[in-house]
Amino acid sequence: MAKFEIKTRKNGEFQFELKASNGQNILSSEGYSTMAACKNGIESVQKNSPDDGRYEQKESSNGKPYFVLKAGNGQIIGSSEMYESRSGMLNGIESVKKNGQTEEIEDLTK
Repeated sequence: MAKFEIKTRKNGEFQFELKASNGQNILSSEGYSTMAACKNGIESVQKNSPDDGRYEQKESSNGKPYFVLKAGNGQIIGSSEMYESRSGMLNGIESVKKNGQTEEIEDLTK
């Protein structure tokens, strides 16, 4: 089952990761200063992940494809890993679309 995991970064900020049912990380958030803001970010993924128009396909400086998921206001909610191929990236987008509405949230900050 897909789930969100909330973690604490080394600098004390909160971050979430969306994990597919196989445990693979398919989307990572930025750092948030509060747990409430991190949970709002998760709600934004749940709301925006089904919408094709919220995904922006990008290419890293070393030529590897990746994508970001954006909110309606254009703010980046989360970023994918770097993929070896465009088809891998497109599969990643489909996985976030499929799994991004999960209600399962695991708090690993405790």
